[in-house]
Amino acid sequence: MEDFRDKKVLVVGLAKTGLATAEFLLSKGARVTVTDHLSASELGSTADSAKSLGCSLALGGHPVEVFTQADLIVVSPGVPLELPELKEAQSRSIPIIGELELASRFLQLPIVAISGTNGKTTTTALVGDMLKHSGKRVFVGGNIGNPLISIFKEKEPFELAVVEVSSFQLDSMATFHPQVAVLLNISEDHLDRYPSFADYVESKCRLFANQTAEDTAVVPARDPLITVRCTIPSRQLNFSPTKNSAHAYLESGWLMCRVMPGPLRRYDLNRWQLFGKHNQQNLLAAVLAATSMGAKPEAIQKTIDSFKPLPHRMELVHHWRGIRFYDDSKGTNVDSVVRSLESFSSPIILIAGGRDKEGSYDPLVSLVRQRVKMLVLIGEARFRLAKALGKLSCTVVVEEMDAAVQVALGAAVAGDVVLLSPACSSFDQYEDYKARGDHFRTLVHKYTAMESGVEILNSPWVSSRKNNRKLNAHN
Repeated sequence: MEDFRDKKVLVVGLAKTGLATAEFLLSKGARVTVTDHLSASELGSTADSAKSLGCSLALGGHPVEVFTQADLIVVSPGVPLELPELKEAQSRSIPIIGELELASRFLQLPIVAISGTNGKTTTTALVGDMLKHSGKRVFVGGNIGNPLISIFKEKEPFELAVVEVSSFQLDSMATFHPQVAVLLNISEDHLDRYPSFADYVESKCRLFANQTAEDTAVVPARDPLITVRCTIPSRQLNFSPTKNSAHAYLESGWLMCRVMPGPLRRYDLNRWQLFGKHNQQNLLAAVLAATSMGAKPEAIQKTIDSFKPLPHRMELVHHWRGIRFYDDSKGTNVDSVVRSLESFSSPIILIAGGRDKEGSYDPLVSLVRQRVKMLVLIGEARFRLAKALGKLSCTVVVEEMDAAVQVALGAAVAGDVVLLSPACSSFDQYEDYKARGDHFRTLVHKYTAMESGVEILNSPWVSSRKNNRKLNAHN
C-alpha cells in the first residue's frame, strides 16, 4: 500500500517514532488513529501534538476495534508483535509493518543499516561522521533516536542514509533493503521478549534477507554464530582484531583496511579516544562500511582522530581523589558488561541491576571473580543477580541508585573504578537508560562534593568472600 489517501491507518505506540510516523501518514492523505497503553495525561505533550496534527486518539489501552477496522497498522519499535490485538488483526489479513519498513518504501536513497546486540549506536555515528567528513550529505538516524521516517521532514537533499536497526524493527520488516548491512555481533539479549535465543538470532539475521549479490555485508571474521545461522547473499567484508584474512584488522597501533579493488589503507590510531577493545571492533566495522560507500581516507582518519565517546557508553563522568567514575548505562545486557569489565585492569566497584531480561549471567562469573572488588546491586533484578554472582565478590544489595552510589563511594579508594554497567534494562525505575545514567552522574557529583565523605550504608543483604581486598581506606 503506497497510496494512503483516505485509508484508515493505525499507528501503535505514541512516542517520538509514533508521532513522526503519524505526521508522515497524514501528509500522504491517510486518516490516522494512534493508540498507546499510556493515557493522555501520562503521554502529556506528545498526545497534544498528535491531536493537533489531526489524529484520532485511542489511549490508555488498545481497543480491539481500532485494530480490526484499519486498512494498515504501523507499529513503533518498542511494541511487541505478540500483542493480542495485533494477532487479531493479523488473523483478518490486515497488513502490519514497522516505521522503518514504511520509511524505506518511500526512500530513494542508498541505505547503510547497522545492527548487532552491542555497539550499534557508536558504529552508526562513526559511519555517519566519516561520510560527512567526505563531503556527503548524510542522514543519520533509525534506532539511534532520530526515526528514519523523519527524513521526509528535512529540507536538506540527502545522498544516503545511515541507520541503526534494532531486532524489534527487523521483526516487522518485509522489503527493507540496505545496500550495506553491518551486523556487529550477536549475544543473549531481550529474552524477556523472544521465546528463545534462537528466535533472537533469527531476527538479527533478517538484516540480510533482501540483499543481493550487488550489495555488501560487513560481519566479524569467522564468527561461528553469524556464519552458521545467517544466510548472506551479498559480498562479505570481514573485520577482526588480528589479520586472519580479514578486510580490516589491527596491527601495531594501526588500522589496516582493504576493500577491493582499492589499495591497502593504513589509519593511525594514536589519537583514538574511545575506551575498550569492543570500540576497536566498532571502528573496524565502521571503516569497512564507510569505505564501501565511498568515504575518503583522509575523512576516515579525521573521524578516528576527533570522534568522542557517546554519552552513557563507558563515559568517564568524574575523577575524584584518584577514583574514576564511568557511566555505562547503555550496558543493558550481559555481553556489554563483559566488554566493559574487560576494559579495566584497576579494581572495579560495579553497580548493576534493573529490569531483568531473563538471560544467563554466567558469562560474568570469571570477570567478577577476577576484577570486581565489590558488587552493588539495584532494581528488580538485584536478588537474581545476587544469587548468580553474590558469592564471587563482596556484594551489597540496595534498592535504588542513590544508595548504590553512597555504598560505592564508601568502599572506593584511590586507583579504583566505580562503574555503572547494569546488564539490565532501566524500565523498572527510569524512563530509559539515559535517565538512569544522568541520575548516576548527578549523584556522583553530589556526594563527592560533600566534605565529610560518605560511609557505607546498612544493607538488607551483604556478603563477602574470604581474603577480599580491603574495601574502605577509613576502616
